[in-house]
Amino acid sequence: MTSEQATVVRFHALGGPEVLQMQQHPLAEPGPGEVRLRVEAIGVNRAEALFRGGHYIEPVRRFPAGLGSEAAGEIELVGPGVSGLRPGDRVSVVPAFSQNDYPLYADRAVVPAAAVVRRPDTIDAITGAATWMAFLTAYGALVESNVRPGDTVLLNAAASSVGLAIIQVANHLGVRTIAHTRTASKATALEAHGATHVITGHVADQVTDLTNNHGVRMVLDAVTGPGLTDLARLVAPEGTVLVCGALSGEPTPYPGVDLGLPALTIRSFSMHETSRDPIRLARAGAFITAGLRTGAFTPVIAGTFPLHQAAEAHTQLDKGTHVGKLVLTVPH
Repeated sequence: MTSEQATVVRFHALGGPEVLQMQQHPLAEPGPGEVRLRVEAIGVNRAEALFRGGHYIEPVRRFPAGLGSEAAGEIELVGPGVSGLRPGDRVSVVPAFSQNDYPLYADRAVVPAAAVVRRPDTIDAITGAATWMAFLTAYGALVESNVRPGDTVLLNAAASSVGLAIIQVANHLGVRTIAHTRTASKATALEAHGATHVITGHVADQVTDLTNNHGVRMVLDAVTGPGLTDLARLVAPEGTVLVCGALSGEPTPYPGVDLGLPALTIRSFSMHETSRDPIRLARAGAFITAGLRTGAFTPVIAGTFPLHQAAEAHTQLDKGTHVGKLVLTVPH
């Protein structure tokens, strides 16, 4: 440890955005296999709101706790055993670790070198911090799950950063998307951002009409709850339902006991299937970076907040009225 201080966001109890506090912490030195980052921008994700409130897939281990799993900035220092990275490199941090271990809501942070990817010169820090959670999810769901050109996928909560990334990756692969949202304003935004079809209201009848009663190749369900069984009925035989979120907060029935369903696969899905597997991550990194360079992939930025307004950013995140990704910026 050094006598220098880092500005960090911490919380001392589970709760709403109001529990987030700015603090000064001793600046940590990177250990073996780690680098220290001068943070310029931080992606704000639903996972952080769930973690803050005690509803995430892993619990908070200790207080005070930190938040954050994707960021962009410049490497400041490398730890022992790190090769291929050096101070001054412009990078993004991929969400491949626990928030308990490497929180990123800070002006400087230590992260695993294995979770760092070089940021192309044409990609600014805000874009670099808004890309990886969403596009790794989209890549894993579509590419690693062998969705093919000409297939149709149905996604809900489609105006989220993940939903918009799925639409962009699907368009790149020649896959049709049926994007569901609950509000007319978000429907307009989804049409502008390239969804093949946008639906509101009752899903089943519209999907049946749009697929000529054939069903979809895949459902990406970020909401779950009691509606999962109805969505499963819309899947074509031998298709897949990926459960990739729990926005409803309600218990989710297991629909496999319903013998009226088509033959299908239902499974949980997490971005970490890609981000924590070095081979898959390498494939995903090449795919996503190529898309960024060519302009095929562009994360949609809903708004930015300075780091000291992290609580305000989480308030907007909880409201869920935005389209795309919220980002924290870190002035230096």
